[in-house]
Amino acid sequence: MRPLHCLLALVGFLVPVCAGAQTPDRGPLAHTFSIVARDSRTGDMGVAVQSHWFSVGSIVTWGEAGVGVVATQSFVDPGYGLRGLDLMKKGVSAPDALKRLVAGDGQREVRQVAMLDAQGHVGAYTGKQAIAAAGHKIGDQYSAQANMMANDKVWPAMAAAFEKTSGDLADRLLAALAAGQSAGGDIRGKQSAAILIVKGTGSGRPWQGADRLFDLRVEDSVDPIGDLRRLVRLQRAYAHANRGDELVSEKKIDEALKEYAAAEQLAPQIQELPFWVAVTLASIGREREAAPIFRSVFAKEPQWVELVRRLPAAGLLPNDPALIQRIVSLAPKR
Repeated sequence: MRPLHCLLALVGFLVPVCAGAQTPDRGPLAHTFSIVARDSRTGDMGVAVQSHWFSVGSIVTWGEAGVGVVATQSFVDPGYGLRGLDLMKKGVSAPDALKRLVAGDGQREVRQVAMLDAQGHVGAYTGKQAIAAAGHKIGDQYSAQANMMANDKVWPAMAAAFEKTSGDLADRLLAALAAGQSAGGDIRGKQSAAILIVKGTGSGRPWQGADRLFDLRVEDSVDPIGDLRRLVRLQRAYAHANRGDELVSEKKIDEALKEYAAAEQLAPQIQELPFWVAVTLASIGREREAAPIFRSVFAKEPQWVELVRRLPAAGLLPNDPALIQRIVSLAPKR
């Protein structure tokens, strides 16, 4: 036998590659910890992940409303996401879909995958060559999985946190990630995180975006879970604002104002949210209520004054020069 001369290829960390040995393409790297789960009350399904790898959400998280969610990691084969969802859409349960795909994967021992379907069936697989500490824990309508962790307490801690945390699915997924990090997390540290939550029933029009409740990524950060929490809060705020707009179109103004108030409470630093509340009030003849809101926004971010002048042409404020002048005059003198 000829000797094997091992080289070291730098791919984010050092991976031995031996001359003379078969070294097929194992896929992109995403050594990480993640959780897939279903909310039994709403049917919503989600996957959340953190890793010391850039843009982990772009390759690990997969989901489709009314079908299921997938986390594919370690040496990632994105096909587990694509083909897994396709099999589940055809009626194959998540555990059976995963078994089929693993059986046909010549590189199965370096994979780590979890799948969950719309009925709450869940399957998980950790290959023998997934870098230690590696493993998974399946519970009632969820699975927590991790590889290249600082220790073997990470995925049990995630499972425990998910089970004991109250709140909606986003709250519980974030709690699981935080618990995994507190237990030791990725042995290399932190860099990126993501959360994807889809509805339990699809609309048939996924291009409209309503099927995805959360689809957020933190690509590069010193505190990816903290940043992901912030983005989830902002998503909630804008969801309230969007619901407010819907209620305005239905002439349910008082209900709309409650939604707008909830949005502003969640994201008080975003001046655009109260600005559109003021525009709505001014448009329906409630100028007195709109005035202090405009005044506050203009004092903090003067650029909104110019936007007011442009709104009548777009039909978003009455074409009333006197009204526009009164609104603009609320800006602080400079």
